[in-house]
Amino acid sequence: MKILIIDDQQLVLLSLEKSLHDLGYEVVTATSITEAIEKFDLYTPSLVIVDINLSGEELNIENSGLEVVKYIKHDKKATTPIMVLSGNTDEEVIIKGFDLGIDDYMKKPLSLSEIGLRVKRLIGSPEKEDAEKSPQIDRKERYIQNKCVGVVIPCYNEEKRLLGEDFRKFVHKNLGYHLCFVNDGSKDRTLEVLQDLIKGKEDYISIYDCEKNGGKAEAVRLGMLHLAKQSQFDYVGFLDADLSTNFEDFNDLTDAISNSKYKLVFGSRISRMGADITKESARAIISKTINFIIRKTLSMEINDTQCGAKIMTKEIVQKTFQEKFITKWLFDVEIFMRMKKIYGLNETKGMILEKPLNRWIHADGSKLSMKDSVKIVGQLGQIAVHYR
Repeated sequence: MKILIIDDQQLVLLSLEKSLHDLGYEVVTATSITEAIEKFDLYTPSLVIVDINLSGEELNIENSGLEVVKYIKHDKKATTPIMVLSGNTDEEVIIKGFDLGIDDYMKKPLSLSEIGLRVKRLIGSPEKEDAEKSPQIDRKERYIQNKCVGVVIPCYNEEKRLLGEDFRKFVHKNLGYHLCFVNDGSKDRTLEVLQDLIKGKEDYISIYDCEKNGGKAEAVRLGMLHLAKQSQFDYVGFLDADLSTNFEDFNDLTDAISNSKYKLVFGSRISRMGADITKESARAIISKTINFIIRKTLSMEINDTQCGAKIMTKEIVQKTFQEKFITKWLFDVEIFMRMKKIYGLNETKGMILEKPLNRWIHADGSKLSMKDSVKIVGQLGQIAVHYR
């Protein structure tokens, strides 16, 4: 039994291909309309799974996955079952798909288990002998997300923090994410630990090795530019290795940007009822003072620019990360200043969203000391002069 899977995002394609192959099906993949049509004619599959939101660059149209449906059902008049897998919830698009003859419509996010069950319902199980030969994998609670996101995680001497299973568990469950660890010239065993971390997860975890320490700002900048070049990602973001902001909150940032007009969404450590936000008391006082100065510098009422969890479109990365940042710790502020310079103050305000976090824990061993915090005021002065 052959299944043709059509999707232009490698993370989705690889996850589906492996899952269905392990169930005993023969899988063929395509990443464009032209390739999909060629492979349909060549292999005559028993089932087609297509993402309705292919890029459509070839035809310069939206919902180009429907063109594949139209070719199979109308031009070829084939009876091959077609499953549409998509994050598109537009009722008109869904109705059009069924009018064209699709047999099933699956809305992302959805689990590999559900996909497997729907495939069996449409075309049955593969030959028992083939299925028994296939390795068994755990498909429970493994999800294909609505969007594909690349996440930069800067690392400098993070050996101990990387020894846990948090990162591997996250990419095992969330198949729309790719974690890119940027090793910033670590002196400990960070690189060695990272090399062990990616084993067996090479499609979902990668290492960008800077060799020499250039500081967090430069590590994040290089990592973001590296991921922004890859067509498979809808968004690119960054997160601290200490996971002071956890993956659950980062998922919320992803949901916020993917379901809105915003081009940059960032976490905010605002203490409030129902949220678990903990800071050292002295540090909290200094933070309020610094945040007041930052708001005046930016001319924007942002409560917290310095939370190490942000996600943005590749357009923002390409326009604001090309040049090195001038400060060591305040590159987050520089991103907003660069946006102001490019888009103007009012347009920038409409492009960004500050989203309160549900949890933020001050991690032990933070490299930013109280003495360092005082230096930030001087760096803010640098920023104000440089971007005026």
